[in-house]
Amino acid sequence: MTKTLSLLVISLLTLPSLSNAADREWRFRVFLDNKEIGYHEFRLKERDGQQLLETEANFEYKLLFIKLYEYTHENSEIWKGGCLERIESRTDANGKPYEVSGVLADNRFVLQSEDGALELPSCVMSFAYWNPAFLSQDRLINTQNGDFIDVQVGAPERVDLEVRGSIQPALRYRLNAKALGIELWYSENQEWLGLEADAAGGRKLRYELI
Repeated sequence: MTKTLSLLVISLLTLPSLSNAADREWRFRVFLDNKEIGYHEFRLKERDGQQLLETEANFEYKLLFIKLYEYTHENSEIWKGGCLERIESRTDANGKPYEVSGVLADNRFVLQSEDGALELPSCVMSFAYWNPAFLSQDRLINTQNGDFIDVQVGAPERVDLEVRGSIQPALRYRLNAKALGIELWYSENQEWLGLEADAAGGRKLRYELI
């Protein structure tokens, strides 16, 4: 095993647990068009100058009691100074498994996926929707498959958005990554409020904040 991969394994084995109550949480009901299919939760904790994030998603789509699609995703990340330091994720996309791991080592971020090891710059970000600073990036890590992809983000638009049953002013951003289009909503205080993304067959995946 190479020195870099050894550091990667050791670092991920010592990934801190978020067993205590998180400082902040985002809990979303997830819809495919107008049909509720599951949830996606994000839990963020500040500790010793680091931000520790855990996410969990579970989707299930049925038609006439027949399961057509199932998706589970778990992801742990450690951030410091606006940069990703460690990541470990596991995903099952309708029976297709993915595993991604990465660690900052020797002034570069080493990312491991089923496509092998990839060395990235020392300061990189994932699709960190909870942190609007990610909108200033032109390349992001896909935490499901480990791709490091080009993104384009448009200027924000002022809109009204229904959140938890009430209408409030919001900023809407449009993000494009490969063939994927994503719309994101934030409050005027930069709090993440919602998401809508393209899905197969011209459908929309929508996150509704609980």
